[in-house]
Amino acid sequence: MVAASSIPGWKRGDGLLLVLTGAGISAESGIPTFRGAEGYWKVGSRNYRPMELATHEAFVAAPDDVWGWYLYRRAACRAARPNAAHLALAELERALGGDFLLVTQNVDGLHLRAGNTPERTYQIHGNIDFMRCSLECTAALAPIPSSFDFWEKGRSPSAAEKALLVCERCGAPSRPHVLWFDESYDEPRFRFTSSLAAIDRASMLVVVGTSGQTNLPNQICGVAARRRIPFVVVDPEPTPFSELALRVGGTFLRGAASDHVPKLATALVAPA
Repeated sequence: MVAASSIPGWKRGDGLLLVLTGAGISAESGIPTFRGAEGYWKVGSRNYRPMELATHEAFVAAPDDVWGWYLYRRAACRAARPNAAHLALAELERALGGDFLLVTQNVDGLHLRAGNTPERTYQIHGNIDFMRCSLECTAALAPIPSSFDFWEKGRSPSAAEKALLVCERCGAPSRPHVLWFDESYDEPRFRFTSSLAAIDRASMLVVVGTSGQTNLPNQICGVAARRRIPFVVVDPEPTPFSELALRVGGTFLRGAASDHVPKLATALVAPA
């Protein structure tokens, strides 16, 4: 059991609790990381790596192949279910209300399906359940139709299926609502400014299942370390973030998110 005393300097009522999550929390729900064998996508005789497919450049050059890969990824996400760690964070939001904020790198939508609210969940890499106009005639998001919930690996959408993946406003092709490797964070789509403002005023940071491969999470953890607010990292193995937390007097809970996060959430809302 995680005791409240193992989180020095923080108690309920101190202010904003900021939680940052990455792929590790969803891996426990069976979602592949797609950086291994599951991530490769064959086009003709060539296997493409995720970092080659997950770009705006690739989408412009081969939109059908990129859509096929993302529809396969989305099907894997739709088949997964929120685990105990997701559910515990939803309960934590319900307990803390406006003193809770979740920043997630995951595009799988599992936090929302677990019960976290869109208003208090910043999806900084997007959400694979949605699409938007590729020509940016509008910033509005549209849900990807449920007819795409099951998708075979290696298949690209047919002409009839592509007709469902268009912008309702202008008729242009839609694109997945995700942040690609050759794109930058912004505020309207990915809550960049809001995320940085949140760590500036947070009273505590909890990091679950991310090793710090992208810019915004690195900035969030760097600010937390400089401010020396209570800083807790949950991960099966040491990461740059766990090392950073320990250097500034924080806590590293080594192990599965589904084991540690429910206990941590209980401790955080316990009476002082």
